[in-house]
Amino acid sequence: MNKEENILMASDMNDYFNKKKSESGGFGKKSSGGSGGGPQLPKIDLNFGGGKAAIVYFIVALVIVLVLAKPFTIIEEGQRGILSTNGKYQDQALLPGLHFIIPVIQKVYVVDTKVRIINYAARIEATNGNKSGIVSKPAVTVLDKRSLPVSIELTVQYRLNSQFAAQTISNWGFSWEDKIINPVVRDVVRNVIGKYDAEALTQMRNDLGTEIEKGIRDSVTALKNSPAVLQSVQLRDIVLPQKVKEQIERVQIAKQEVQKAEQDVQRVKQEALKRAAEAEGIAQKKRIEAQGKADAIEIEASATAKANKVISNSLTVKLLQLEQIKVQAKFNEALQVNRDAKIFLTPGGSTPNIWVDTKDVRQRTTAR
Repeated sequence: MNKEENILMASDMNDYFNKKKSESGGFGKKSSGGSGGGPQLPKIDLNFGGGKAAIVYFIVALVIVLVLAKPFTIIEEGQRGILSTNGKYQDQALLPGLHFIIPVIQKVYVVDTKVRIINYAARIEATNGNKSGIVSKPAVTVLDKRSLPVSIELTVQYRLNSQFAAQTISNWGFSWEDKIINPVVRDVVRNVIGKYDAEALTQMRNDLGTEIEKGIRDSVTALKNSPAVLQSVQLRDIVLPQKVKEQIERVQIAKQEVQKAEQDVQRVKQEALKRAAEAEGIAQKKRIEAQGKADAIEIEASATAKANKVISNSLTVKLLQLEQIKVQAKFNEALQVNRDAKIFLTPGGSTPNIWVDTKDVRQRTTAR
C-alpha cells in the first residue's frame, strides 16, 4: 500500500464516522433526547509524517539484527581471542580490543593468558577454579627407590603462551592444562623421587625442588610451539610414611646421642689438656724460679770470688804489717783502760790477736 492509498483510506474513514454521527445525533446520545453529546473518536493519522516511517522501521530492524547477531567482540587485557571461520581456527590470535566478525560464519573463543596456579596438596582447598586462576589438585603420590609411597606437595605457576595461543587450542583443545601441565608435573616428580630413598628426601629438599622445576620446565618447553610458559615450581612439603618418619626420628635421636658423647669426650680432653697446661706452667714457673735462684747464687759467689781474688792480689807484706800496727795500736789503747788484760799473739804476728780481761773471765773480746 503506497502513500496515496493511505491518504484516501483515512479520508474515507473520516467521512464514514461523520455521517454516522449526524444520523445518530452524536456518539453516546440517548434516544429520548437530552442535551450534550458523547466523546468523539480521535482522528487517526496513518501517514507517520511521510517517509520518516521507513527510516524508523529500518533503524529498529538494524538494532534487532545487531542484538541477535552480535557482529563484534571485545577482547580484554590478559586475554586472547581464537577466531573460528566455518570451524577452522585462525593461526594468529586476536589481541585485546574491539574486533568485528561475520555473524553465523565466524565465531570468537576467548582464552585467558594470565598467570594460573595449580596447588598439589594433601588437603584440597575450595577455590573458584578458572575464575580465580587457582586450581587445587591432590598431592602427587609416587614411590621412592625402595617402592615406599611418598606424597609431594608443590605449587606450579604458569600461563598460556599468548604467541601460540591459537595453535595450542587447535592442537590440545580448551582443556590443554589437564593434558599438558598436570601429566608433565606428575611424570617429572615420579622420575625424580624414584631415584632416592625416602629417608634422604627431607635432607635433599632444596636439591629436589631445583631438579623438579628444571625437569618440568624442560618438558613443557620441549613441546611443539611451547604451549605454556612456566613461571615457577615451589616444593612445599614432602609427606613420608609413618614408619619412615619413626625410623628417621630414631636415627636422629641416635645421631644426637653420638654427637653428645663426642662432645663429652672432647670436653674431657679439653679439661685434661687445660690441667696439663696448668701443671706444665707451674712446673715451668718453679724451674724458672730455681734457675733464677741458682743463677743468683752463682753470680754472687762469682762476684765474691772475684772480690776475694782482687783483695788477695792487693795484699802485700807491707800492707799486712800496716794492718798489724793498727791492731796493735788498738790493743795498746785497750791496755791503757784495763791493765789486767792479757794479750795472746798468734804465731807469726798475724791478726787477729786475742786478749782476755782478767777482771771478768766470762768476758772475751775479739778485735780485728
